[in-house]
Amino acid sequence: MKNLQNIAISAVLSIFTIASAQAETRVSIGTGGTGGVFYTVGAGMADVLTKKLTGVTANAEVTGASVENIKRVAAGEMTMGFSSASTLYAAKNGLPPFKSKMNVSGVAYLYPAVLQVAATSRSNAKQIEDLKDLRVSVGPPGSNSAVLAERLLKASGAFNPGNIQFLSYSEATNAMKNGNLDASFVLAGVPAGALVELTSTTGAKLVGVTPEKAKVLIAEFPYYRLVEIRGGAYKGNDAAVKAIGDPAVLFTAADADQNLIFNVTKTLFDNLADVAAVHPAAKLISKDLAPDTPIDLHPGADKYFKGK
Repeated sequence: MKNLQNIAISAVLSIFTIASAQAETRVSIGTGGTGGVFYTVGAGMADVLTKKLTGVTANAEVTGASVENIKRVAAGEMTMGFSSASTLYAAKNGLPPFKSKMNVSGVAYLYPAVLQVAATSRSNAKQIEDLKDLRVSVGPPGSNSAVLAERLLKASGAFNPGNIQFLSYSEATNAMKNGNLDASFVLAGVPAGALVELTSTTGAKLVGVTPEKAKVLIAEFPYYRLVEIRGGAYKGNDAAVKAIGDPAVLFTAADADQNLIFNVTKTLFDNLADVAAVHPAAKLISKDLAPDTPIDLHPGADKYFKGK
């Protein structure tokens, strides 16, 4: 009889456990590769949501980053995701690489991914305009770095197709060390590992953006931002320089549940200290800047930021 009672009790407990699990809302966040900032910050956000938002279990998914995240969130396969501002803008407006307008809305501007440029000291390049007759790498072919670098070079009157190479960041670093390249563009958070090595071992100098030229670029592509690389971020580069940022943005589906997105947004921004602890880039996330997304905010996020 006692065994039957124990079995009955176990069965009841199992039913309650299953019901409790089913009651949990699962929030999936599309990020990027495990070695990237998207994944690190996304995993930190998932941890905060799981710990701080009652009834929610969140996880960060490893993905191919912006384009994949947009496609999967728009299709309802993930709750939200990370994207560069430029890619998210293209998705919302049906621009390449997207064939139609995607079902996405902004949740929050997070932090700037900065297009940083370093040139050999012997090149004497100080501004983007000085790169016109130099051998430069703009990043891997088809990358956001290559796209933004080409746009910036054109806006600065320094685009010279014959001198442009499409190298990975590590390949560009080696080419500069070997004297086969004069400058390299890197789109990443500050400090970027490739440029830390380059400035430490070769004395390479950062190349700045002229604010007037930045205005030309941003007038055509309004999702970019003029930002500043702080002095001392790299060895031998003590003065701050202007640069262009392609911000990282948290987004969701345009038809995502309003209450869920409100609660997710509130939980993240009410616990920013916990989010900031996961990576230096996350320390740049702020409630004041967050509503400045390249596409319309989701109503749930908009409600939170407006304090409704």
